[in-house]
Amino acid sequence: MISFADKTVVITGAAGGIARETARLMYGAGASLVLADLSEAALMATANDIGAAPARTLCVPVNVAEPADCERLFEQASRRFGGVDHVVHAAGVFPKVLVQDMSLAQWQDVMRINADGTFLVCKASIPHLRENSSIVNIASISGHRGSHSHAHYSASKGAVISFTRSLSMELAPKTRVNCVSPGIIDTGMAVELIEVRGPVYMAQTPMGRHGQPAEVAGAIAFLCSSLASFITGETLQVNGGLNRS
Repeated sequence: MISFADKTVVITGAAGGIARETARLMYGAGASLVLADLSEAALMATANDIGAAPARTLCVPVNVAEPADCERLFEQASRRFGGVDHVVHAAGVFPKVLVQDMSLAQWQDVMRINADGTFLVCKASIPHLRENSSIVNIASISGHRGSHSHAHYSASKGAVISFTRSLSMELAPKTRVNCVSPGIIDTGMAVELIEVRGPVYMAQTPMGRHGQPAEVAGAIAFLCSSLASFITGETLQVNGGLNRS
C-alpha cells in the first residue's frame, strides 16, 4: 500500500542502523535516495548493502552541524533529482558521561550535532521541498523520560521534539513534519547501553524484547507516506510499550 515511486528521499545519518533500514525500505518501495553521512566510504557501503542502483542513488558526505554542508546536500539533491519529497533526519551522536563530569564543550558538542544539526538540515531543505512533502526527525525515548549518563543527549532530543512541532505549524499545508522516538533499538549506537542496562529496560517493556531497526523504519515510512496525509506535528513512539513518563 505504500509507494515512493517517483519520489526523492534525503536521509541523513544514512550509515546508521535505523537510517540504513529506512533507506532499504523506501528504495524497495520505489524511491530515489540521497544518502548523507560523514564518511563517503560508509555511504557507499550502505548503498551497496541495500542494492541501490547508481541511477537512483546519490551519496553526499555531510557534517550536519555545518550550514554550508546542509545547503550543499539539498542543492545537489535538487540538481540530480529536481527536488525533494521526503527528508529523514537521523544523524546524531550518543556519548555517555555523567553531568558532574560533563564539560561545557561536551554539552555543546552534542547540542551542536543533535539539536543544531536538526535545525540546519530542516532549514536547508525548505527551498527544495515539493508539494505534499514531509520531514521526519528522529528523536528518542530519552527526549521524553531522560536517560542516566546521557543528559545532554536527552536534552537535545527533547529540543528536536519541540522544534518539530513548531516547524510543522510553519510548513503546513505544503509539508508535514513529524518525529519518531525509538525506544531501545538493537543498533550499533545502543550496544553499550544494552550491555549495561538492557535487562532492566527489557523487564519494563511489555513486548519483552528490544526493537529492531526495520521496525522503526516502518514507522518512518508510514509517516512519509500518503497514509499519514493528515498527520503533522506528532511524535510516534516506537518502544514496545516501554514505560515512560
